[in-house]
Amino acid sequence: MRRLLGLGDNTADLYLSQGLMYPGGNALNVSVLTAQLLHPASYLGCVGMDDGGNHLLASLSAEGVDTAYCRQVPGTTSWSKIEHEGPDRKFVGFERGVQTQWMLSDEVLEYIADHQIVHSSLYSDLGERLPAIRSRARLLSFDFSSDFGQHDLETIAPSLDVAFCSASQNDDHAVEVLAGKIQALGCPLVIVTRGERGAVALSGGQLFQQASVPTRVIDTLGAGDAFIAGFLNTWLDHADIGLALKSGAHLAAQNCTEYGAFGRGIAIPEALLQPSSEIGPR
Repeated sequence: MRRLLGLGDNTADLYLSQGLMYPGGNALNVSVLTAQLLHPASYLGCVGMDDGGNHLLASLSAEGVDTAYCRQVPGTTSWSKIEHEGPDRKFVGFERGVQTQWMLSDEVLEYIADHQIVHSSLYSDLGERLPAIRSRARLLSFDFSSDFGQHDLETIAPSLDVAFCSASQNDDHAVEVLAGKIQALGCPLVIVTRGERGAVALSGGQLFQQASVPTRVIDTLGAGDAFIAGFLNTWLDHADIGLALKSGAHLAAQNCTEYGAFGRGIAIPEALLQPSSEIGPR
């Protein structure tokens, strides 16, 4: 049995100041970072028949991630244009592309069941596919990021075993209220990340806290995904939430010391340097 399946979103992160394109996307990143922790990992998603899709699939293969059920179809691979202000990033354009066009056949559902844990995200647009995924996933982890709404929580949280969300601007009380709300909806383990302010986890009514780990920050993109990979893999190995939080914090700090979620930048294809079709968060 394989350790983790990243299911859903992917993107080509276009670092405009560098002229480089990095592979990315929450579900994709968590699968790669799990493989880098020396656990068998898989990714299931859809990319276009273009330079972005070719680079994402090549990067997954080079990192040892299984892509047996990925689809590559005519169309554009999801991309995000990013400008940097020091280590912090600003999304200045995006294209959703074909990333949601993956399929759930009976064979794919069997593949999902052959993993210890499945991880997906808000950007993966699970929609009506969530019940089928839930029926086959041994454990289901999900990242709400910071763009979630009440409807997202109410429709997705009851199906989860582990929920992550980002709330770097919330004070301590608001973070505890948010974690409690998600747990009350039926998710037994909730982790709220807060950037340089650390993270908290709520399980069985018990609150755990973890400070951020000091590091030399070059690029913050991918740090949250690294936290998730560090947390999930340590939690699966040791069933210790405090230790899992510490592992997540250390892997996030390490991730901040390089560009991209896991490197592998190449020159941005000329076609993607045209004016953006959409502006705003992915």
